Amino acid sequence: MLLSMPVLSWALYDFANTIFSSNLVTIFFPLYLQAQVGGSETTNQIASTFVTYTNAAASLLLVLLSPLYGVWVDRTGRKKAFLVPFTLACIISTLLMGAAAYWQTDLTIAGLPASLAAVLLLFMVAKFAYNSGLVFYDAMISDIGKGRSLSVISGFGVAVGYIGTLAGLIVYPLVSGGGFHHTFIPSALMFLVFALPLFLLYRDPLPAHPAAGARTGGSGRRSFFSGYAEIADTFREARAYRPIFLFMIAYFFFNDAVATAIAVMGVYATGVMGFSTGQFILLYLVSTVSSIVGSFAFGYVTRATGAKTSVGIVAAVMMLSILLASIARGGPMFWAAGSLYGVAMGAMWVTSRTMIVELSPEGKRGQFFGLFAFSGKVSSIVGPLLYGSITWALADWGNLASRLALGSLFVLVLVGLLVHMKVPYRKISQQIEPKTP
Repeated sequence: MLLSMPVLSWALYDFANTIFSSNLVTIFFPLYLQAQVGGSETTNQIASTFVTYTNAAASLLLVLLSPLYGVWVDRTGRKKAFLVPFTLACIISTLLMGAAAYWQTDLTIAGLPASLAAVLLLFMVAKFAYNSGLVFYDAMISDIGKGRSLSVISGFGVAVGYIGTLAGLIVYPLVSGGGFHHTFIPSALMFLVFALPLFLLYRDPLPAHPAAGARTGGSGRRSFFSGYAEIADTFREARAYRPIFLFMIAYFFFNDAVATAIAVMGVYATGVMGFSTGQFILLYLVSTVSSIVGSFAFGYVTRATGAKTSVGIVAAVMMLSILLASIARGGPMFWAAGSLYGVAMGAMWVTSRTMIVELSPEGKRGQFFGLFAFSGKVSSIVGPLLYGSITWALADWGNLASRLALGSLFVLVLVGLLVHMKVPYRKISQQIEPKTP
């Protein structure tokens, strides 16, 4: 099953996009900004603010459009047709990031060197396109797996993705003398190469529901923005499906921590904990291996215990890792925090994606995945903005500002866990069709 062509090409795309996520979002782009802006405890806080604010800006664009994506899926039954152009937009923007970083000029924009301003803008475009593509990619899982196989396939995809993290680090030798931008163009090319199997081999299935086909036929005569009316209806329907509505609220808080930690872990490790770039890369490798183990293992844990219990366990592990990282004074405690966080991060994608499939009716799954992305991307604004605002406001406090900012993520996960505990957990096959409120 796992080595069938549809599953393998789907998983290889996770391998491909994780190269972008790890190399650009987590490692080399933040370290590039720190090299350009940081240098002291105070300026390192400013570098953290730049990192988090650019991530928040990219997420803001996604928030404006992601509700439409699920509607597009349900109207047309097509996913690859949208995934491919978003992926190519991400790859091209990343290539241009690399070119802009090499640009030598005395021009300035809003007080920033023009080359740095261009890199910031292109990163926001690339990350927006990357996250947009994931909405369609995540929705593909219901086409290649059914029933009890879903959680195992989901875990396999995430595990293969984290192997992509390891493969992406072959660009590390290109870094010398703080030249983190040397990795941008090779990372983009690797994304393209490993995305090609899905581009070439995946075929969108024919619409399974007549209603979806009917919407397809009429969608060409309707305004593009009419999809927002359908999203409003879907939001009201999601409220009627109380379990999935509550889970989306909980996921909002969980993803606050996930999105923020992914963006800042490099500058936190090097700026606060005093890790060298090589030490951070090694820590990241250990965390990645932990993510591979956690994602694959929790595919089976979820199948055995149910998605709700698994999500709760993952949230508890995440809280412990954040607490350890925020108070760590020496390397061993931070290494433990990184390992635990790796397990939690890998497992969160597996358990949450499975829970959405289990709780949502099949005919509305695309729309609910769109709302799921909407919840996650709104939190991808709030979490980084919270972290960046704390480091900006308390920059004069030096590293204590980053510790307090990281500690705020513990509170967010705790709130999410409390909401998650209130989710009535019954798989959609066990649910009674709700009445419209």
